[in-house]
Amino acid sequence: MPEEKSFYMTEEGKQNLEEELEHLKTERRQEVVERIKIARSFGDLSENSEYDAAKDEQAFVETRIAQVENMIRNAVIIENDDDNPDMVQLGKTVTFQELPDGDEEEYTIVGSAEADPFEGKISNDSPIAKALLGRSTGDEVTVPTPAGDMDVKIVKVN
Repeated sequence: MPEEKSFYMTEEGKQNLEEELEHLKTERRQEVVERIKIARSFGDLSENSEYDAAKDEQAFVETRIAQVENMIRNAVIIENDDDNPDMVQLGKTVTFQELPDGDEEEYTIVGSAEADPFEGKISNDSPIAKALLGRSTGDEVTVPTPAGDMDVKIVKVN
């Protein structure tokens, strides 16, 4: 049996997944079942696009439920090491400046399950996070990007 993947996340990220799971199981599942019932009432299922769409949505919802359950079951809660407050670690927010004179950028490094770049949360698997993890305030780091290497200086770690 293949080894289960661990999903690193904050306590807040796990709570968000639990809320999503509850919503999927209680509300979304029922909505889809209702849509299937209504579509069935239209008669011939072989040419019933509403029925096909509802069945596709049901498959999507059930797949997402299985994914979320798996992520919760294999969740590893990120706990910060307060012994080294200046070190970049999972769950911490890092501010860095692109060298030589770029603007400061701030990201929180989270597990892939709760990454959301638009919210400033980047996955620990991302090139930026991989380059920054384990480094400390004041360090200059080279980050590989598709457009070429980017040199950054870590300004602050929270």
